[in-house]
Amino acid sequence: MAIGVSTYAYSHRWDSSAPKPLSLVEMLHEIADLGGEVYQICDHPDLESMTPERAAELTAAATERGLILETGTRGTGVEHLTKHLQIAGWLGAKTVRSMVYAQHDGVDDRPTTEETLRRLREVVPAYEAAGVTLGLETYEQILTTELLEIVDAIDSPNLGIVLDPANCVANLENPRDVVRRLARRVVNIHVKDFTFTRRDGWAGFTLASCPLGEGQLDFRDLLAVVQPDPTRVHQVLEHWLVPQGDAATTCAVEADWTARSLKTLATYRSGN
Repeated sequence: MAIGVSTYAYSHRWDSSAPKPLSLVEMLHEIADLGGEVYQICDHPDLESMTPERAAELTAAATERGLILETGTRGTGVEHLTKHLQIAGWLGAKTVRSMVYAQHDGVDDRPTTEETLRRLREVVPAYEAAGVTLGLETYEQILTTELLEIVDAIDSPNLGIVLDPANCVANLENPRDVVRRLARRVVNIHVKDFTFTRRDGWAGFTLASCPLGEGQLDFRDLLAVVQPDPTRVHQVLEHWLVPQGDAATTCAVEADWTARSLKTLATYRSGN
C-alpha cells in the first residue's frame, strides 16, 4: 500500500511566515527523499490557481521521483468540483479529497443533505467517466452517520470516504467506532496521530496532534478493520502542529515530525 505525505504536514514550512517558504516542487522532492510514494496537495492556494503549465512541471517532477499525485479541496459545489476534476486531470491525480462544507469567497457553504446529494448526483458521473475518485473527509462539522448516508445514497465506486478518525473526536465520536462504521466506504486514509489530555489544573481537555505512534490513534487496529485495497487506497500523513514560539523553531519541529512519522508509517506497512 502506497504511503505518503499531505501538504498539511508542511503547513508552517510553506507558509509565508517561514524563514524560507517551500514551494510545491520543493515539498515534492523532500517527500521523495524521505521515502514517500504519495504527495497529496491539499487545501493549498497554489492548487486553486493551478494552470496546465504549472501542472506539467509538477507532473514531470513527480514522474521523475516516482511519486503519485493526489489533490484536495473543500466543498461540494458542482462548478467547484468540476474545476478540481480538471486540475486532477492535468496532474494525473486519481484521487480528489473534499469536504461537505466549505468557506470560500466570503460565503459559508453549508448545504443540506438533500442539496449535497443533488450536487453529487450531477458531478460524480464526470468523475466516473474520468476514472477519478472523489473522497469526502470525516471531520467534526458533520456526523459520520450523515456522511455515510450521503455516500451510500450515491453508491458509486468513484465516491467514498477519506478516513481521519482524529477529526471526529471534537464531535464526541469515538475513533474506533468511526473506523468500524466507515470501513467499507474508505477510499483514502489521512494518518494523523493525536493526544486527548487534561489541561493543567484539570480544567478541561486538550486535543492535540503528535508524531505518529506517540499518541492515542490505534493505527494497527484501523488497518486491520479497514483492510484497504492497496491498489487504490493510499495512506497520507498529516499534522496539526501548533506554533512552537518563533517561526524557525516551528518549522524545525514540523520537519522532524514529518520525517519521524513517515518512518513510523513505513514500519506499520511492513508489519513491524
